[in-house]
Amino acid sequence: MRKRAWWLAALSGGLQVLIFPTPDLYWLGWVAFAPLLLAILCARRAEVEVASSWGVKSWRPASPGQAFLLGWLSGALWYAGSCYWIEYTMRAYGGLATPIAAGVLVLFCLYLGAHTGVFALLLALAASWGKVRTGARRALLLAPCAWVAIELYRTRITGFAWDPLGTTQVNNIPLTRLATATGVYGLSFEIMLVNTAFAAAFLVRRSGRALLLGAALLATVALQLSVFIQPPPSPADRQARLLQPDLPIEDNWSPEYFRRTLDELQQSSVLPSPAESGGAGADVIVWPESPAPFYVNDPLFRSAISQIAVQAHAYAIVGAVGVKEPARGKLEEPEILNSAALVNPEGLWTARYDKIHLVPFGEYVPFQSLFTFAHQLTREVGTFVPGTERNLLPLDHYSAGTFICYESTFPGEVRQFAARGAEVFVNISNDEWYGPSAAPYQHLNQARMRAIENKRWLLRDTNSGITAAIDPYGRVVAAAPRDVRTTLTAPFAPIAGTTFYTRHGDWFAWLCVIICVGNIGAWMWVRVCP
Repeated sequence: MRKRAWWLAALSGGLQVLIFPTPDLYWLGWVAFAPLLLAILCARRAEVEVASSWGVKSWRPASPGQAFLLGWLSGALWYAGSCYWIEYTMRAYGGLATPIAAGVLVLFCLYLGAHTGVFALLLALAASWGKVRTGARRALLLAPCAWVAIELYRTRITGFAWDPLGTTQVNNIPLTRLATATGVYGLSFEIMLVNTAFAAAFLVRRSGRALLLGAALLATVALQLSVFIQPPPSPADRQARLLQPDLPIEDNWSPEYFRRTLDELQQSSVLPSPAESGGAGADVIVWPESPAPFYVNDPLFRSAISQIAVQAHAYAIVGAVGVKEPARGKLEEPEILNSAALVNPEGLWTARYDKIHLVPFGEYVPFQSLFTFAHQLTREVGTFVPGTERNLLPLDHYSAGTFICYESTFPGEVRQFAARGAEVFVNISNDEWYGPSAAPYQHLNQARMRAIENKRWLLRDTNSGITAAIDPYGRVVAAAPRDVRTTLTAPFAPIAGTTFYTRHGDWFAWLCVIICVGNIGAWMWVRVCP
């Protein structure tokens, strides 16, 4: 295999790092995968050079095994550059020594990088039968569908849906209208489609290269310049008060420290300044998911939240540890859940949502006998059990769909809140786990995409940042600074109705899966019946 193929694959991995926050050079996404596509389709030299309309064919596509390795390299580099915060989390909160934490990061990158390897393998299979020109065209046409299929696999099977390609264009409002029909997967498809045009330009004769390259550049400029098109501000007739407590992740919660912290947070929740509140009180007060031992059955905690709701004459949505008592007569320990509880303006605790999609190694430990170190990550409250139903939280003549932390990265799950009737989204999270990294910004962009897909206002409240109010176009209309204790007055408005994506879910991604499966079936048929 040509050395150039390895360099192209590595270049693609590096470009993929650059298009996500930070440094957020999202416009490079239109070309970030073109080097990988060229590496796959030009990995080997042909034995005989033949002139054709696609240039002098001195190249041949990689074998499936070679393509997998090229994609694996590209994907591993991408995850290493984007998810480097895994090492910090394992070291700071998992109790691992730096070399071991770095080793965990390497294994993490190799595992998830294999998804890009499978993507490359699919393209190599498509290019491997028929003439070189026909195979290359088939592979390029398949590439957008194959990428979307891999993203859906990451979301539904692997369970790590972090940073889908489409989120890089979250600021491009005209382009993101596509997501209201297809979800983020439609944006990923479009970005990959432009990448295939750039790759194709380098596979044709020089006489046609300028024409195809120019067309790809024009399409890129037109699509990217639409980022400057801004609709008018979204109307907002209500406001929320989002508390960002900036509590450290620690287990030294003495009774005195607990009471003092609770008093401080209570005061911050009910005493806004006139300038900050705009002369009006909040309709809802939100407390985030946090590392504090706030249990829903703790009388002191319940009393404090009830007082807040009564004094502010507002609803309160609070992140807390839910408790499920065992059935009467059983001697089992109570189960604990990661919850969002609702308290009405009369101080009554009226509803609760229990987090369904838990974070592996953060809220529960899979294969506990193998990953013994991960118990350090859950030592503050123990191991959670998942909730079972996407309960809405009923507010004043409208309902809130509240999803917790990591759940914001799963489009097919969040849309179910809107499909059930949620007219506003609330996302509570504790991003303190990520430390001083780009992860909070990556997490924010994925939450913004959920607002876009479902055309909902999103109130995003975090322990340490980024706390923000997000409008139905995905725009951040108000935000609090990171790593400070503060409160944010956040405008919003309930919105009824549903988008096509809300009603029909991941139909587009499944269509891409069907196309990929059909291509694999055709390849197998050709091999069996040449």
